Amino acid sequence: MQRKPILFVDVDGVISLWGFDPDDRPPGAFASVDGIIHFLSAAAGEHLLELREDFDLVWCTGWKDRANDHLPHLLGLPEPLPWLDFGTPAERTAHWKLDAVRTYAQDRPAAWIDDAFDESCHAWAAERGVPTLLVGTEPPTGLQARHVMELRAWAGTLLTS
Repeated sequence: MQRKPILFVDVDGVISLWGFDPDDRPPGAFASVDGIIHFLSAAAGEHLLELREDFDLVWCTGWKDRANDHLPHLLGLPEPLPWLDFGTPAERTAHWKLDAVRTYAQDRPAAWIDDAFDESCHAWAAERGVPTLLVGTEPPTGLQARHVMELRAWAGTLLTS
């Protein structure tokens, strides 16, 4: 049996929305996470449950292990997810998440959904010898049905190749 590809999931700007017009707020709810108020997308949990069918989900967020303290319950996920540790700022090169993503992904196909890719992320994805997909979101709207469709279609191509 072939392993599922990895999906690295950012939180802020993907699940926790920001920058929207307060008078035209997207569907969602406010939640306090470690004393900080976040606006969580109403659809994010359902989208992640759907993506679990095709991917091994991994938190790729500055929340690190704290994502599991709050998000599975708030989003209706059945269990905690693995998470990346990005090290200290002195250890980071290029995009602050890239070294941890590279190490975790190794030679597995991987997708990454985030609101803040830079040139180093795109270079890494282009240079990998295995299928890699970067999916960008907009912080006011985050993870949308169209992103889920794009990710699932991409994962489907891996089964036929």
